[in-house]
Amino acid sequence: MTPIRLVCHAPGAPGLRWLGLGPDLRPSRALLKLQRLFDRHATWARGRSFDQLRRLLAGSTAVVSLWRGKRLVAFGRATSDGFSRAVLWDIVVAGDLQGRGFGRRIVEELLHTPSVAGVERIYLMTTNSAGFYRQLGFRDADPQQLLVLKR
Repeated sequence: MTPIRLVCHAPGAPGLRWLGLGPDLRPSRALLKLQRLFDRHATWARGRSFDQLRRLLAGSTAVVSLWRGKRLVAFGRATSDGFSRAVLWDIVVAGDLQGRGFGRRIVEELLHTPSVAGVERIYLMTTNSAGFYRQLGFRDADPQQLLVLKR
């Protein structure tokens, strides 16, 4: 079986964003693979264009991915001010590989990146995976409320 490789991208993931680099900084059409991972396994992220993917990567202070050979199997990113607040975004694992610890690995790696490790509070939003995140130490934000302005 091909081993799983973790890639910690530079802030803004310029190699992935512009050159499609994967493990070992090799061209792997990674942006297309990220788009496919989102389309197939992330209901909230379906239909994102290459331009939108480049913008979300550019604005991310931490980006990590997991690869099995040339296949992108998991992804996550964070934004952070580096001291007060951080938000985890777009944590996704290919459906056929869920339940094997890959989501945990992505989250733990994000939590240990320099831009996230020292912040006071780390937020995330989830629709149906709260139990998974509670296992990692996240708690309901009571008495805070999530407010949304849709455009």
